[in-house]
Amino acid sequence: MKRLNILLVLACLFGSVIDANAQRSKKNEGDDAKDISSEIAGLSFRHVGPALMSGRVSDIVIHPDNSNVWYVAVGSGGVWKTENSGTTWTSLFDGQASYSIGCLALDPQNPEIVWVGSGENVGGRHVGYGDGIYRSNDGGATWSNMGLESSEHLSKIIVHPANSDVVWVASQGPLWSQGGERGVYKTTDGGATWTRTLGDDEWVGATDLLIDPRNPDLLYAATWQRQRSVAGYMGGGPGTALYKSFDGGITWEKLSNGLPSSNMGKIGLGISPQNPDVVYAAIELERRSGGVYRSEDGGASWAKMSDAVSGGTGPHYYQELFVSPHHADEIYLADNYMQVSYDGGKTFVRMNEKEKHVDNHAVAFKKEDPNYILVGCDGGLYESFDRTQNWKFVDNLPVTQFYKLAVDDAEPFYYIYGGTQDNNTQGVISQTDNVHGIRNSDWFVVLGGDGHQPATEPGNPNIVYAQWQEGNLNRHDRLTGENIDIKPQAALGEVSERFNWD
Repeated sequence: MKRLNILLVLACLFGSVIDANAQRSKKNEGDDAKDISSEIAGLSFRHVGPALMSGRVSDIVIHPDNSNVWYVAVGSGGVWKTENSGTTWTSLFDGQASYSIGCLALDPQNPEIVWVGSGENVGGRHVGYGDGIYRSNDGGATWSNMGLESSEHLSKIIVHPANSDVVWVASQGPLWSQGGERGVYKTTDGGATWTRTLGDDEWVGATDLLIDPRNPDLLYAATWQRQRSVAGYMGGGPGTALYKSFDGGITWEKLSNGLPSSNMGKIGLGISPQNPDVVYAAIELERRSGGVYRSEDGGASWAKMSDAVSGGTGPHYYQELFVSPHHADEIYLADNYMQVSYDGGKTFVRMNEKEKHVDNHAVAFKKEDPNYILVGCDGGLYESFDRTQNWKFVDNLPVTQFYKLAVDDAEPFYYIYGGTQDNNTQGVISQTDNVHGIRNSDWFVVLGGDGHQPATEPGNPNIVYAQWQEGNLNRHDRLTGENIDIKPQAALGEVSERFNWD
C-alpha cells in the first residue's frame, strides 16, 4: 500500500510537470506567434510580380442579364468579379476564412444574391479545403457563412428558379478522412437550416447536380465514394451512383438501366437545354477507363455513346460536363486537353488548345452570342469568340498559386524563386536599377510543370534546385540555362521509391 501511495504521488508530480511544461510550451508558442505577427506588421511589402500568368480556376458564372459581369471561383485564390468582361477585377473574398473555392451560383430571381461553395471540387493531393457555404445579398460586397462548415469540398450549388429560399448543394465531403457533411443538402429557408437528402456519414458524397429547366422538382445527382491517404487513393466504390428526384430533392431514385454494373468513380453530369429529356453522364470506371452515357428519356434508360473519359492526372481532377445552350449535341468534357463532341457524345475530338493553358475545369457561355465560350483552367481564364478556333488570355487575374519560396545569397541583389501550381518554378531578381522597377521581363522560368519546393546552393547562387510533380528533381544553372535531372533512381533489382505529388 505504501508503495502504491508513493507511485501515486510520483504520478501526480510527473503529471504536474508535464502539464506545466505543456502550458509553458503553449505560452511560448503564443509568444512566438505574437512576436512574428508584430515583426510582420512592421514590414513594408512591395509587389514584385509576376504579372504574366494566372492560376487555377474552378468555376465561372456569367450574369444572366449583363454578360459583362462575371464571377470567378479560384481554387486557391477566393472569388473575383469583373463588370467589364475582364478589363478590371475586384477581389471579393479576402476577408473570409476560406481561400479555396469550389463552386458558384447566382439566384435566378435576383442575381445580386451570390452563393459560394468553399473547398476545391477535385480529388487531388494538393487541393485546399473550405469551411462551408457562403451567401452575399449585394453582388459580393459582403458575405455570410450559411453553414455546412464540415463539408470541406463543395462541388455544385443550384438555386430554385422561382423560390430564392430553396437551394440544393452537392458536397463531396472531407477528402482525407471520413465523416463530415457530405452528400446532397437542401435548404428551404435561404440557408438558415440544411437537411441532407442523399449520401452518408462515411465516404459517400455528391459531386454533381442537375435541375430540369422545365420542372424544378426534377433533379439528378451523382454521388461519389472516394478516399485519399498519403500512400493511396480510392476513387470509387459501390456508393458511387446516379440518382433522380421527382419531389424537389426530398427523396431519390437510383438509376441503373443501361449504366455500368461495376464500381464507378467520379461522374460528371450535363443536360440538354434544347431538350431536357436528354441527359449526359461522363463516368469513370476502373484503371482510368470509362465512357460518356446518354439518356433520351430523363434517365429512365441509358446508352453508352463513347469511351471518352478524362485523362491527365486522372478523372478525379476533371470529369465535368458542359452542354452548349446554343448548339444541340455539342458537349464539352473537362480534361487535361478539353474534349468536345458535336454529335451528342458519339465521338469526341480534342479541342484546339493552341496558345492556351491546359488542365480545364470550367466552361461558361453567353446567352446572346452562340460563338462565345469562356474557359477556366489551371492557367486562368481564356475566351474565344469563334467557338474555340482562337483564344484570348485574360492576363490580369492575379491568382497564381505559389507552393513554396526560396532565396539565394547573391549580392548586391538576391534572387527569389517560387514553385507554383502548374505554372512552373519561376525566378526573379529582388531589386533592379531600372527606373521602372521589376518588370515581367525580369522573370524567368527555372523548370516547367508543378513547381513545389525550390532551393538554392549556399555560396553559389547560380545553382537552383527545382521540383516538378511525382517527385522529380532538377538542378538548374542560371548562367547557362542547363537543367539536369537528379531525381534519385532505384538500383538494378530494387523497388522504385513512391513519391507524393511533390
